Amino acid sequence: MSHYREDDIDGMADEYEMADMDDDMDEEYHGRGMGDSDSDNEEYGQSNSKVTDTSSAQARKGEDIQGIPWNRLSITRERYRQTRLEQYKNYENIPNSGEASEKDCKPTKKGGLYYEFWRNTRSVKSTILHFQLRNLVWATSKHNVYLMSHFSVIHWSSLSCEKSEVLNVSGHVAPCEKHPGNLLEGFSQTQVSTLAVKDGLLVAGGFQGELICKYLDRPGVSFCSRTTYDDNAITNAVEIYDSSSGAVHFMASNNDCGVRDFDMEKFHLCKHFHFEWPVNHTALSPDGKLLVIVGDDPQGLLVDAHTGKVIGLFRYQRMNFKNWLC
Repeated sequence: MSHYREDDIDGMADEYEMADMDDDMDEEYHGRGMGDSDSDNEEYGQSNSKVTDTSSAQARKGEDIQGIPWNRLSITRERYRQTRLEQYKNYENIPNSGEASEKDCKPTKKGGLYYEFWRNTRSVKSTILHFQLRNLVWATSKHNVYLMSHFSVIHWSSLSCEKSEVLNVSGHVAPCEKHPGNLLEGFSQTQVSTLAVKDGLLVAGGFQGELICKYLDRPGVSFCSRTTYDDNAITNAVEIYDSSSGAVHFMASNNDCGVRDFDMEKFHLCKHFHFEWPVNHTALSPDGKLLVIVGDDPQGLLVDAHTGKVIGLFRYQRMNFKNWLC
């Protein structure tokens, strides 16, 4: 993840928004006879008890899947979308990289039906502090979703349409189990930068190098660790995987240029690889022998998963921060 100041977050978003049109729409949503509201639980001037979902049946009848009341606005959905496509400026860290990469890409065939709309719920809202952050929403099955909402990790079921809090990091969080390397004093007010949820395990990474591990079927937190005290410590990505021995591990990628591998049975650090630039994401090959590592460099690395030795390089288009999201 590239370096940034936290006070830049709002400015970066504002700079690339179609501010005038969005403000006009917002005024129409809330200001022209639709009621003003200070509550996060109110949308388009109506309470969440009235407007929480749009079903597939409602969508087939012509209702907007996002619940936007276009019939009450002075602009149509089609016109707004066309204007946004024409005026919206996507952020690029390399000028004109989008246009350049389009020349190398094959034309996309349109008209295929790959997904069918089922439901949109607006009672569950994720909170993402910065547009570079990744993996803060996880679908562990067709019906189970885990997401960050402010300082809470929330579970939402699409079957029952109910949500529950899994972990709250707004206050003090400390481990209730004893493991070597466990930071018994824990953390306070952790800002979560990335998540991983798989096979009943949850790992949250923080802006200051924090790692918080929890079993979903156990009360409390099992493990807390700070991977680094480096000034540039943010945890960019966490990957939970089964090792070749069958043991469950997780791998953390950090802005301090490190990749760390932990055994989740004993929560001990097994491997620590160091590279020349901040690591944004690490992926393990199906046979467990190779790592693909991408970060703040136009070249990605092919690495031996056991030794950390670089055995190959590959180049990719670093367009629109795509390597942040690999």
